[in-house]
Amino acid sequence: RVQENFETNLPGVFIVGELCGMGLIKTAINEGKLVIDHLRHRLQEQPGAASDQMYDVAVVGAGPAGLSASLTAQQYGLRYVTLEQGEIASTIRQYPRQKFLMAEPLEMPLYGALYIGDGSKETLLSVWETIIANTGVRIHTNEKVESVQRNSAGFHVKTPRADYRARYVVLALGKRGTPRKLGIEGEDLPKVSYRLIEADTYENNEILVVG
Repeated sequence: RVQENFETNLPGVFIVGELCGMGLIKTAINEGKLVIDHLRHRLQEQPGAASDQMYDVAVVGAGPAGLSASLTAQQYGLRYVTLEQGEIASTIRQYPRQKFLMAEPLEMPLYGALYIGDGSKETLLSVWETIIANTGVRIHTNEKVESVQRNSAGFHVKTPRADYRARYVVLALGKRGTPRKLGIEGEDLPKVSYRLIEADTYENNEILVVG
């Protein structure tokens, strides 16, 4: 259950972006900024501060929502860590090749006004990479979060590489990173795919779509 400030029924854990129910890029960017706006005010009202052992916030996921949250945290001088199980903007990378994206004006935290014209996913990825290079936002790629556990000071976030402590956790996971499987024999054969990258690959073939 998610409140208006994006906090779930688990106090201190927030959900933004596609996982929250709407997959629009502009909406995800806005939510990423808004959740850090809220956390900034909450942190100012609470005693204690981030240290070398404790982050203000751990952001899980580096798609539009996670990147926006990370940029906003950096802009406000918060101590943050951003963890992404794949590459930056992996949801966008998994769109079908040359997928057409509608033009819309955006306001990217720390970067400023951004206009994405009608074009392909490759164009959008190029914009994303420019934003990251120009802002210096820090993202741990290829580091999957295995568990999030509450402790007396906040949360313990565990990955295969390290353990992190954070006062708050923002989940900006998206829905495409770890496809659900059926748990049946043959599901890992080369002819079984869990995402559509190039539709032309299947032209004139007999295919079964599950889901």
